[in-house]
Amino acid sequence: MDSRILVVMTCAQLEAIAAGCETAFTVDASRVTFGDGALGEVGDRARALGVRRAALFTDRAVRALPWFAEVAASLAAAGVEAVVFDDVAIEPTDGSFEAAARFAAEARVDGYVSLGGGSVIDTCKAANLLATHPAPLRAYVNAPLGDARAIPGPLAPHLACPTTSGTGSEVTGIAIFDWVAHHAKTGIASGRLRPSEAIVDPRVTRTLPAAVVAASGMDVLCHAIESFTARPFTRRAAPVPATARPMSQGQNPWSDLGCREALRLCGAYLARAVRDASDAEARHQMMWAATLAGIAFGNAGVHAPHAMAYAVAGRVRTFRPTGYPDAPLVPHGMAVAVSAPAVFRHTASTAPDRHREAAVLLGGGAYASADRGPGEALASAVIELMRAIEIPNGLAGVGYAPDDVPALVAGTVPQQRLLGNAPCELPPETLAALFHGALHYW
Repeated sequence: MDSRILVVMTCAQLEAIAAGCETAFTVDASRVTFGDGALGEVGDRARALGVRRAALFTDRAVRALPWFAEVAASLAAAGVEAVVFDDVAIEPTDGSFEAAARFAAEARVDGYVSLGGGSVIDTCKAANLLATHPAPLRAYVNAPLGDARAIPGPLAPHLACPTTSGTGSEVTGIAIFDWVAHHAKTGIASGRLRPSEAIVDPRVTRTLPAAVVAASGMDVLCHAIESFTARPFTRRAAPVPATARPMSQGQNPWSDLGCREALRLCGAYLARAVRDASDAEARHQMMWAATLAGIAFGNAGVHAPHAMAYAVAGRVRTFRPTGYPDAPLVPHGMAVAVSAPAVFRHTASTAPDRHREAAVLLGGGAYASADRGPGEALASAVIELMRAIEIPNGLAGVGYAPDDVPALVAGTVPQQRLLGNAPCELPPETLAALFHGALHYW
């Protein structure tokens, strides 16, 4: 290795030590089985984890698809009894989490299988937690809305089988819900929530509507960019004890690997996957991108676009997206995407080279010319993809107006776990400017 690199690394480590900051990072991930036909392995893998009676979480739409029958048959063939819970809310709430937990406790299961999108997987995580370590939901919810109590011990085995190419929930220790009384999205974050295994079968994307592929694909893209541009792990206070290191450690070399490849895949395949459901290559590659970005953000964490998204989704009034049930809803990936370009314009000054590199990886090399700033280059590359896959034109496209900005800021401020992972300070007045900048892009 070049001795000059050794000197730079040593100086950076010495600076971090002198500041009382991190000099190490931890890599965690679920065991991942990826590939066509992987759902057929669920039964054997559950049995190997000691599961004899499993709670099988899904939703009514997925239950009607062939993937549910395949998983149920695999469990039965392995001698694992399955009890089904399919009453998962499209956007989980505190009430739906608590109902799922009551089911799990009464069913007396020794393991869990989730088959569905992020809402299904997150609901299963919460049910596993509350049935294994009973307590009021708020006890485990992130501060400041909840008590942020540490999960006291291991959970039952959980095999997560995603059916959308975007959530990342199958490889992360996060469960998100809408706390109705607070009009805000929040969640529980703990390494103990991370599923024991992720079973990722790209075939499931064949039945996804284009609008769902678009929204979930933007979630993948933002997972990757936000993790790639998050506050570096060396700018975090060193934990005491070392085992108190958070999952969202900040930008780190391990997560960078997954982020770069996920961004390249999004640039190459996202628009194709949305436009043509029969493009098996594109949908397969987007499922792989989702897995990579999920592992990346599970160790680095996301930041402002996701923090803002919880307010955008939580305060929806009339917007009804195509491809989803007919109800007011801003799908999670869409809620993240509509604020993302405004955020990246703002954060570019903290890491210009990273923002420019992200633009190039997305295929936006034309935007990354020297006469265009790195923030504008990345924002333009993201906006181009948004337009190509018919993501709404900013906040106005999902029903918000300038008068809504104060309420959106109020719904974002509690997301301190995410805001604290941003590469720069984001006080309320800055958040307000970002929301105004996100009202429309074209």
